[in-house]
Amino acid sequence: MFLKKLELIFLAIIVIAILLLSKNYYESYMFRTNDLPQSYKKLIADKEQEVLVLMQKNYGFAFKVPLIVTDRFKGRLYGLTAYKNGEIKIYLNKKVMQESMDYMVDNVIAHEYAHALVFKLGQRGSAKDDGHSKEWQEACKKLGGKNCEQYVNSHDVVIDKLPFYNGK
Repeated sequence: MFLKKLELIFLAIIVIAILLLSKNYYESYMFRTNDLPQSYKKLIADKEQEVLVLMQKNYGFAFKVPLIVTDRFKGRLYGLTAYKNGEIKIYLNKKVMQESMDYMVDNVIAHEYAHALVFKLGQRGSAKDDGHSKEWQEACKKLGGKNCEQYVNSHDVVIDKLPFYNGK
């Protein structure tokens, strides 16, 4: 009798696990194949507005750059600012948004707008700093970037997801 109950409990755990995996797979599939959720669009627009206000305050002007959300990035690159023929565009990686939207909003948008600002000001820096010059770092901080490092800080992405961690 005890073994029969144990088998049923084990079977129930397996069924629940399969249901949870199916739900996660479905949500991931829906995110990948549909337009960005309205809540994400609002977060991006609000952060962009905040960056533009800080740009006006700290530099005396503000300019809006097209923010393009794409799923065409290879790998885990969060964002990219492109400067071609005098035109600046910011690309954000949709593939990482579902798992790291807070990091995208708190860090990546200001990071990429700092690149756009440095391009606009003609302070691109050298090849050795890979676009992350002292001018860029200063611009990133002035535009509200919380963590103006050269690349994504994996530690911050992981720590932000821990519900029991309440400080950095």
